[in-house]
Amino acid sequence: MRGAEEGQVAIAARSRAGARQPFDIVFQPSAGRLIPHVESFYLAHIDAPCIEGVERVDLGQWRFCLGGSGEVTFPDGHREATLPVMVNGPGTAHWTYRIEGPFRCFGMSLRGIGWRTLIGRPADQVADRLVDGSEIFGPEIHTLHAQLGELETLEEMVALIEPVLIRRLDAARRVPRAHVAFLRIVREWAASGDPTIDALYDAMEAQTGMGQRQVQRLCKEYFAGPPNHLRRKFRAIGAAMRIHQGAPLAEVMAPFADQSHMINEIKHFTGQTPGSLRDGIDPVLAATLENEKFHFLPDVIPETVDLSGR
Repeated sequence: MRGAEEGQVAIAARSRAGARQPFDIVFQPSAGRLIPHVESFYLAHIDAPCIEGVERVDLGQWRFCLGGSGEVTFPDGHREATLPVMVNGPGTAHWTYRIEGPFRCFGMSLRGIGWRTLIGRPADQVADRLVDGSEIFGPEIHTLHAQLGELETLEEMVALIEPVLIRRLDAARRVPRAHVAFLRIVREWAASGDPTIDALYDAMEAQTGMGQRQVQRLCKEYFAGPPNHLRRKFRAIGAAMRIHQGAPLAEVMAPFADQSHMINEIKHFTGQTPGSLRDGIDPVLAATLENEKFHFLPDVIPETVDLSGR
């Protein structure tokens, strides 16, 4: 990044220069009963004294910071310090961070139904902010944080936290059937190409009897914004993925009014322009754009998973 002080690591800039990154991140998909709730677990490590980067709009996250600390600047400009255990809801736009490293973080990306069962707070009430994990899980969560800090591999960390997650699922209230239907319809709606808001409303009314206000309320509760904002996220992240993977701009621009509209929307949700998506970007962002399995809001991709059990 421009203006970086001596000794800092500006990930995006160093990536453009082709330098070797002191960075490692590994993902592991969830399994068994956790599949409908947790998209994936991950362990990230950045071996640098100072890290500055951009995080795209994404899923709800539950994170354990095992090394390093700093602050996050959210879309409205307010700043918050990172926490040992923190939760942040699905965001409204990209945000930036500055971390004093070395940085090590274990976390998980939560599907919509997992957000409801594991976190239990409406997403729009915690979007674009960091929530202290002890507010949600109690002070005992710091014991788990300490135990995770003693482990080395992602596999060990997942094995430790899986029983905790299962116990929380068992204690959670069952998700209403209408909400399960809503999440399924949102998946189908978003996977349909360039969805219209009316198509979502029509499908919800036909299959569940819900009206527009109910749909809008559920979109905010699970995805932190109304249907139109959700549609914009799908469109921008989908376009960013295709551009990063090499698709011509002319092929990506169809859902947008014009090229300027496309550029503005991609930058709003990813913090990058179409050009920077190809030239070199934050490796965390690159990992989420290169891997189709780590898709933005994976709930929207049709799955064979039976969500009715929880």
